[in-house]
Amino acid sequence: MRRTRQVEPSHLGLSDLIGEATASLAAGPGRAMLTALGTVLGLGAFVAVLGITATASGQISTRFTALAATEVTVADVGVSDGGGDPALTGLSFPPDADERVVALPGVNAAGVWWPIRPGRDLSVSTTFLPERDEAIATPVAAASPGLLKALRPTIAAGRLYDAGHEARADHVVVVGAAVARRIGLADVALQPAIFIDNVPFTVIGVIGDVERQADVLFSVLVPRQTAVSLWGGPVGGGARAAMVIDTSLGAAQVVSSQVALALRPDAPDAFKVTAPPDPQALREAVSTDLDVVFLALASVSLVIGAVGIANTTMVSVLERVGEIGLRRALGARPRHIAAQFLTESAFLGIIGGVIGTSLGVITVVAVALVQRWTPILEPLAVLPAPLAGMLIGACAGAYPAMRAARIEPVEALRR
Repeated sequence: MRRTRQVEPSHLGLSDLIGEATASLAAGPGRAMLTALGTVLGLGAFVAVLGITATASGQISTRFTALAATEVTVADVGVSDGGGDPALTGLSFPPDADERVVALPGVNAAGVWWPIRPGRDLSVSTTFLPERDEAIATPVAAASPGLLKALRPTIAAGRLYDAGHEARADHVVVVGAAVARRIGLADVALQPAIFIDNVPFTVIGVIGDVERQADVLFSVLVPRQTAVSLWGGPVGGGARAAMVIDTSLGAAQVVSSQVALALRPDAPDAFKVTAPPDPQALREAVSTDLDVVFLALASVSLVIGAVGIANTTMVSVLERVGEIGLRRALGARPRHIAAQFLTESAFLGIIGGVIGTSLGVITVVAVALVQRWTPILEPLAVLPAPLAGMLIGACAGAYPAMRAARIEPVEALRR
């Protein structure tokens, strides 16, 4: 009996598969690039969002650490005498409060202040502008010389008062830039005078800007001892004194644990110390919020890109039904047809991933250069991006590939 020779099953090598997919994409480069555009935008946005978020978070952390993380505030809550209300007692800060706190390691400057007559502004008038004789209601605060240094001011004109002015209770003031504009003060070289509730004071300086406590720019600052001699110390819940401490970087937590005892060893409970929050926790919170918002937008772009690849691959399947039928008639198996279309869609994803990743990196660097920041890019967010594009393309082309694999040769050739 004669044995019939069985037909050997067809094979599709990896090199042939890649060659076929590449040739198919090269036949329509314009359509291939438009198809990959969604993935380009999605992965580009993904990389850019992660990079810009990391860069901005690092900048936020740097600025926060340089300013807010070096500020400690101390509030005077009062000392209870004989069961009375602590808030109704007088000033708890000792006369040498600035010197005691500055003596602590890590403290750059410290000063005490309180509002004079809280609840209503004092009348401020000037004599160096004859046409302006009306009084201006302006906040007035008593402040020690150390406070002016702790605020990190920028001097617009003149100088700040010092410990000598305070010790002598001199009638000198320093005004904020907003107050200077309101009263028409342009120069302090001639030592102009102003009247606070009809009490004369010499203006020796104008503060142009401060790094903390911006309300100082709208106020008139009087030496602490001068304020005590004229209006008395702070009494009552609305006029409690407070201290601002400027510390070195990293010293705020230690200073906050020591300052109450340094001020009043006999009554540390008279003060409420507020230390700055952890800058790392703030950065993580800001980073998390930015990630959630922008990564959602990037995810939408990726979904749109995947839909675009799936749609184009499906159209390609419908356009190439005759080619699919011919391949099947010549021995191609369904898995070979599916593999070819999957490879094409995966290639589209890789192309989109590479271009999108490059655009994302360029965007991060460009934003950092414009803002004068240091760009931060996580390798785990950049390097896997092309692989993510390939996976997106493969997933998007899965259904069209299965549709192509189920096409029967006879039905395909009949069309």
